[in-house]
Amino acid sequence: MNGVTLVLRALHQGERDLFDGLVALAERHRAEHEVHHVATDVATWSREHVRRLADTAAHYGLDLDGPDSEGSDSEGPDADGPDLRGTGLDGPPGGSSPDLFAAPRKKAPEPAGGPSDPGLLLLRDLREAHLAAAHNSLHWEMLAQAAQALRDHRLLALASFCHPRTLRQMRWTNTMIKNLSPQLLTSL
Repeated sequence: MNGVTLVLRALHQGERDLFDGLVALAERHRAEHEVHHVATDVATWSREHVRRLADTAAHYGLDLDGPDSEGSDSEGPDADGPDLRGTGLDGPPGGSSPDLFAAPRKKAPEPAGGPSDPGLLLLRDLREAHLAAAHNSLHWEMLAQAAQALRDHRLLALASFCHPRTLRQMRWTNTMIKNLSPQLLTSL
């Protein structure tokens, strides 16, 4: 297995996790209409990225359509794939679980306003979505650079299509955090 297939696997898992997280964020914050609708919309981009990654990976003999390709039932590495733990491609540092958006979070510090303060929970969820998108963005950049070095037009087209959407997901979460933080954090 070469480095490109490692990045394809990491991106496939990362985009699945981001999709699941954005859908959960939209559902948890349904009362915040802008958050609900935009999170739902940008989640569909990650769903599309998962499909495109699986299609592209098949061209390289890599099967990314496993039993958990359509959901978040994954409990570990793909049975037919390598264990990515320790490669640096397995997830964000710090040993966080694959489900970045699990609610309630295990042993997370309680928000200052209380464990159920909806504003602080929204900020937390937006932060987690932003970090997951940033994680994917770095992998898209690595894939694009490898594609250029290999002169692989298929991989470059994939990264060129998907990476700008991931950057938009990051800009949206960042904008929401900038807009919500002043009022929510100063009113505690």
